[in-house]
Amino acid sequence: MATETPSKLSASFDQAKHQLLLTLSGRLDIDRITRYWQEGLDLQQTHQPKTLLINAEQVDFCDGAGVAFLLELEAVQKKNKAEFQIQGLAASFQKLLATIRDVPEHKLASSNAATAPLTFAERVGAWVMEVATGIRDNFIYLGALSSEVVGAFFHPKSIRWKDVWRTMEKTGPDGVILIFTLGLIIGLILSFQAAAPLQKFGAKVYIINLVGVSLTRELGPLFTAIIVAGRTSSAFAAEIGTMQVNQEIDALQTLGISPLLFLAVPRIISVMFMMPFLTVVMIAAGLIGSAVFMGASGYGWEVFYQQLVSAVSMGDFVGGLVKSVVFGVLLAGIGCMYGLRTKFGASAVGDSTTKAVVSCLIMLVVVDSVFAIVFYTLGI
Repeated sequence: MATETPSKLSASFDQAKHQLLLTLSGRLDIDRITRYWQEGLDLQQTHQPKTLLINAEQVDFCDGAGVAFLLELEAVQKKNKAEFQIQGLAASFQKLLATIRDVPEHKLASSNAATAPLTFAERVGAWVMEVATGIRDNFIYLGALSSEVVGAFFHPKSIRWKDVWRTMEKTGPDGVILIFTLGLIIGLILSFQAAAPLQKFGAKVYIINLVGVSLTRELGPLFTAIIVAGRTSSAFAAEIGTMQVNQEIDALQTLGISPLLFLAVPRIISVMFMMPFLTVVMIAAGLIGSAVFMGASGYGWEVFYQQLVSAVSMGDFVGGLVKSVVFGVLLAGIGCMYGLRTKFGASAVGDSTTKAVVSCLIMLVVVDSVFAIVFYTLGI
């Protein structure tokens, strides 16, 4: 069985010829080239040879990182108006080197050069183009994601169900305590806020009606979605964004695996199923908080139950659950989208997470307003 040549760099300097010989061996990849990148540049800087000769006969692997190292050495030699030669590099690696070397370099204008400010029309045009590009990209993502979801529906075995259960656990059971606590507080706050104005009309008992209807139709699904946006959607953007920065997404595509099917679909399914559960917890906690307030105000459990049943219909409850399912798909899809769009850089993951949360909150308001119009039109 063939053994891999250990990666190393050795150097020798011919004083008479003023020639520096660097001998490379083993793998020139991103993991190993960083070990002696600076060493090679330091040797070049120390000797400043008239001729830099690279002996690459023992190199058995070379990727973009290795080529970048060689091109960096060549660039320094050109800057010093000295010669640069490579000997023994395999033909396939020479082809890669030539391909990367021939990529045209787009030089930016000097920072010292004065640039004319954009006119108002140019700024408006640039903004319109940016918005149009964003809308186009969103439609492309939506179409690709819809295709993967429909395909997964007809081929359930293509879904990584272990990821689905794991994400469901993180989204649902791990967040129950937070949802319940906030729901309890929201129920108490709504009751306290409604008590003063209703008491003026002797209608304090209708606090139950107000809290029940508002929680089931509107506030329960909406507040749950806001919490999931900050807790789960941001986590999706950060997780997938980190994978993008680490080039794991590129590796999936190289293996012929769809990142949407592998990463987005399981998360969307998980949140879609967990959102109604969390919404029910939020509504129940809010009603408990309201019941505590009403009990302290002298109203018994029987009164609370009768008022709640008379005010809240099954249609109100089902409408809230339908909202929660749509919100869940929306939140998971946006989090995955910004994770997949993460760029490279120290702040890239943070930027994607921030954009995901902000976009989720904006879209929640927009979609909720659409639901309000539809429900009002249908008389629900």
